[in-house]
Amino acid sequence: MNISIITVGKLKEKYLKSGIEEYTKRLGSYSKISEIEVADEKAPEQLSDADMEIVKKKEGDRILAKIPADAYVIALAIDGKMKTSEGLAKDLESLMTYGRSKIVFVIGGSLGLHDEVLKRADEKLSFSKMTFPHQLMKLILVEQVYRAFRIMKGEPYHK
Repeated sequence: MNISIITVGKLKEKYLKSGIEEYTKRLGSYSKISEIEVADEKAPEQLSDADMEIVKKKEGDRILAKIPADAYVIALAIDGKMKTSEGLAKDLESLMTYGRSKIVFVIGGSLGLHDEVLKRADEKLSFSKMTFPHQLMKLILVEQVYRAFRIMKGEPYHK
């Protein structure tokens, strides 16, 4: 299985980079994993709704350009389906069983994902009804994907 994680913006925080690197390294024995960062759109703090839509559209176009045509896309979205760790493991295993070998997770920028990205997604996944910084979500996602592979293989993992 090839897993890609597309995120908006460059990760700068060393503590987050360190955690992501650790789980990415651990995942290497289960799956090929790649991280793709697309540029975030520079914008002032106060934006009109129209300006927000423009920013999300530009970021969305960058995201869509990085998604292979044959990929199964999972967009992280607050209104997505919530799953348990075991549920995520079961769903990833099912995708592998039915020949979906390219999985792309998409994490939007601070304004979220553009509708075109959400339409391209095969499913929307939510980790919580709370809002998290998109940089932190990348760490949480990588940890949960690692946990999913441990569950699939019947290997122990802390609860």
